[in-house]
Amino acid sequence: MCPIFFHIDVNSAFLSWTATENLRNGSAEDLRTIPSIIGGDMEKRHGVVLAKSIPAKKYKIQTGEPIVNALRKYPALVVAAPNHDLYSTYSKKLFHYLSNICPDIEQVSIDECYMDFTPISRKYASPVDAATSIKDHIYAEFGFTVNIGISDRKVLAKMASDFKKPNLVHTLYHSEIAEKMWHLPVSELYMCGKSSVDCLHNLGILTIGDLAKSDVGIIEMHLKSHGRLLWEYANGMDDSRVETTRSELKGVGNSITLQKDVTDVKEARRVLLHLAESVGSRLRRQERLATMISVEIKYNTFQSVSHQMTLGTATDSTRLIYENACQLFDELWNQTPVRLLGIRTSKLISVQEPVQMNLFDYQSQCGKSEKQKQLDQTIDTIREKFGASSITRCSLLKAKDDFKKH
Repeated sequence: MCPIFFHIDVNSAFLSWTATENLRNGSAEDLRTIPSIIGGDMEKRHGVVLAKSIPAKKYKIQTGEPIVNALRKYPALVVAAPNHDLYSTYSKKLFHYLSNICPDIEQVSIDECYMDFTPISRKYASPVDAATSIKDHIYAEFGFTVNIGISDRKVLAKMASDFKKPNLVHTLYHSEIAEKMWHLPVSELYMCGKSSVDCLHNLGILTIGDLAKSDVGIIEMHLKSHGRLLWEYANGMDDSRVETTRSELKGVGNSITLQKDVTDVKEARRVLLHLAESVGSRLRRQERLATMISVEIKYNTFQSVSHQMTLGTATDSTRLIYENACQLFDELWNQTPVRLLGIRTSKLISVQEPVQMNLFDYQSQCGKSEKQKQLDQTIDTIREKFGASSITRCSLLKAKDDFKKH
């Protein structure tokens, strides 16, 4: 039997979950029905738009743009601050419900997942009946809506769930791509970002169908391996399956080979901050805390050295990972030009495990930890939705093109 995949995506999750909670707490106004956004503070007017209502689209408000810009477009816009604890609660309720329907689920973010419909297909008259039942139950039980895309390819299920919203079910089987997908602008193709769109437009490729019918060799010449991936997606080519198991992580790390040798501590710290962001983000995504950290240095002489330390408190904080990595680097570096830098965390524990903090750690961190946690969560959210390059620390802008990841 040919596998059938569902892609289940909460409609404007952060705004929808906030609206649902507000209504349950007695609010007479549904944020989803008025021009509204999630992100930042109405009085301070800072931050970016994390989510927007459908009525806000009428004023050309874009997710990811600065809130001050959105307010210029529509001064009466309602702005609600993000509440990540609330989002986590709603997300857990959603995935608990879905896992009871079918255990073959691959969660890809806080508000979306793939489901392998094949093992439960005999319980339903058709995939559309099953998806309709699931979305209707979610709305009745939890008060928010989802879109569900159905296909025989995972990437096409993802594309289908992005069709007309909200609270709808769409199919996009491989046999339907010419009719339902090829007429769409190439910017609508999954994984086709702005730079790729600009490159394809320069080649005269305006629609997904144009890309599908193009010579893949020419696309690869301009966009390398990512070009082939886009060409395959345009042709509905995807043999991936739902990944339901997570291997137990023993450590999370990242290293960077520098295009130019680092010879001063200021530049080394910029590289370490870049690495700490990557490692911290991965720890938070995997819901793990690190209790040990190590720093690796490879000099331009190709000699490699490393140093490690046990952390006073288990953490996934970018700031704490960075500060401890800098301490290790200072203890380790012998002033020889550096060719490679790496940070690795190990002895990981689940975020659910109780963490004992000593008095010194508590006194030094209690004023910063909550703000840092909120900052990390906001950055993770933006990058999860819009890509790793969607937000960059000012201190890393100059260094962004100066190193290669391993």
